Amino acid sequence: SAVMSFVVLILATLSLLSTRLVAATSGCTVKAVNYLGWQAEEISNPWVKLEIVPQLGGRLMQVTFGGHDYLFINEALKGQVIPPATAGHHWNNYGGDKIWPMPEGEKDEQHWAGAGGEPLDNSPFKLEVVSQGPSLCTVHLTGPVDPAIGQQYLRDISINGDSPSIHFHAVMKNVTGYPQTWSEQSVSEYNAAAPGDPQHFNSKFWGLTPANPNSIFLDGYHVRSGDTENPSYTVSGGMFRLHWGEHGGEVWVDSPAGWLAVVDGSTGFTMVERRKFQPTAEYPGKTSMLFYTTGVHQETSSATPRTTPPIYYMEAEVNSPMVELAPGESYAMDSDWYPTRMGEDFQTTTYGGVVGQPLAVAGTANGIILSGEFGVFYAGNLVAHYYSRGGAPLGTAVLDAVTPTQLVNLKETVNAPPATARVSLHVVDAQGIDRGPLGETFVNPPPADEGDAQW
Repeated sequence: SAVMSFVVLILATLSLLSTRLVAATSGCTVKAVNYLGWQAEEISNPWVKLEIVPQLGGRLMQVTFGGHDYLFINEALKGQVIPPATAGHHWNNYGGDKIWPMPEGEKDEQHWAGAGGEPLDNSPFKLEVVSQGPSLCTVHLTGPVDPAIGQQYLRDISINGDSPSIHFHAVMKNVTGYPQTWSEQSVSEYNAAAPGDPQHFNSKFWGLTPANPNSIFLDGYHVRSGDTENPSYTVSGGMFRLHWGEHGGEVWVDSPAGWLAVVDGSTGFTMVERRKFQPTAEYPGKTSMLFYTTGVHQETSSATPRTTPPIYYMEAEVNSPMVELAPGESYAMDSDWYPTRMGEDFQTTTYGGVVGQPLAVAGTANGIILSGEFGVFYAGNLVAHYYSRGGAPLGTAVLDAVTPTQLVNLKETVNAPPATARVSLHVVDAQGIDRGPLGETFVNPPPADEGDAQW
């Protein structure tokens, strides 16, 4: 009807105005700060704030999005800097996110013996500000040479001015005079304590990555340490799922999908880590994705009460392939993080966002009803794409304005072209760039023969 068309026009206009407002308020900055007693560099935009502590192995110590802190920080070491020479072989786990070598082990020089006192883990990195905005902010971190493995790490961390997504360019360089073969691993410690109660664990905390249907592991995963019958680990619906429980340990997954997700069901915040998977490459231990959980730390005795708070965190670890490096040669692992809103409904991710309840399209006499639950990675608009039964494009329509900090609960009736048989839902950012679909499905029930306006 004319009234309905006018309403749709008004809503589309308001949506475009909202998008332009977001674009006008975007931008990023870099500045030196004191973060919890550490000398840090802060990169921020309207959605996300990163705290980088270069003197602790170039750590990304915290990611804050929508007021939510994602990463674990060890309260016992807050503000401290313990040089490797003082630490000896003891690992001082500050928390945060860093790059480690793989494979780990002690059997030969082609295995890394661990982080205790190692310069790649907690020696000072040199930080340089490469770009200070407004559209791109980047810092470059140069690490020391680790003589034990003949490697040097360099890392760029970037954000844009118009999205909470975080970009990493991590380089490992062979500084010896002979070829070496290594993998590099992104190690991120997520805070798994109950919100507002560090004495207890978060019972709604999850780690997920797509399972390999042709996994080399008997159960679709390999328990590297801890209880081999750990009930926290399951594979269902094509997904490996780790649900935080009382059992700690490390689990390896030969996921072929190139992404993992960390889901906090208590607060409704999710992080997706993504890097390109190379199906023909050799990964350390045949493993592309790993998770480690601390489990529940029980008191040793009621007569000896705890003097430090319990530690609850989950490591999400992403491996690069094993790469042979000639003397002086480098290899770079590029990865991206996408913070957004989603709780335990999380099912999967796309390049535009995450999916809780998949897109459903119901045909009615008054139009079609679009419904679903999503989190988005970009501020902008949801745009519906309409297709006929034969796949011909019939047009598009701007739906709601969306932002990464708000969960999207879609339920909207639209006047699609009468022959619409299939709908795809896309995220289009504030600059008009199509960031990809959140879902695509057929109209149920399908329309009558093409050209027939009745459902």
